[in-house]
Amino acid sequence: MNDTTTAVSPAVTTASPVFTVPDGSIVVGHDGSRDSDTALAVAFDFASKLGVDIVVVRSWSIDTAPHGALYNHGYVSSFDDVTETVRKMLIADTAEIGARHPEVVLHHRAALAQPAQLLTQLAAPALMLVVGPRGLGGFAGLLLGSVSGQCVQLATCPVLVVPTPKHDSHEDHSHADQPHADHSH
Repeated sequence: MNDTTTAVSPAVTTASPVFTVPDGSIVVGHDGSRDSDTALAVAFDFASKLGVDIVVVRSWSIDTAPHGALYNHGYVSSFDDVTETVRKMLIADTAEIGARHPEVVLHHRAALAQPAQLLTQLAAPALMLVVGPRGLGGFAGLLLGSVSGQCVQLATCPVLVVPTPKHDSHEDHSHADQPHADHSH
């Protein structure tokens, strides 16, 4: 498994990312949620069968920056430093899934950017864009989150929205209708 990574300065991100994506690769949005892990696992299955690279992407904002990344030991971190922290977290968060497919080249990208805009821009030369239905900020009742919905509308390549597995639902009502035994006697 090869790891090529790139960080981007915030002034450039809003217009166009500085980094490139290999033509014909699969771009995957990953925010650290279980749904994004599921989407990445599905993308690895496709990439392995098709013999293409994966580019896993994480965006961040001032509101979503990792705890302690913006201000540490009395100093305000640069955007590049925060992006590097986010990239390292992305590498750690995806390592286990990536290790299952050593034959697939995995690239990591992190940037200060709006998620759907970043994903759709990076996915322009890609074979497909893969996202989960909802991320960390999603409301449990929504079938499709705002980022995945925007990706479907804005992307110029095919978009695969990987559903949440039934056994991994955000809400567990499996015991809601079962009677409860009264052991108070």
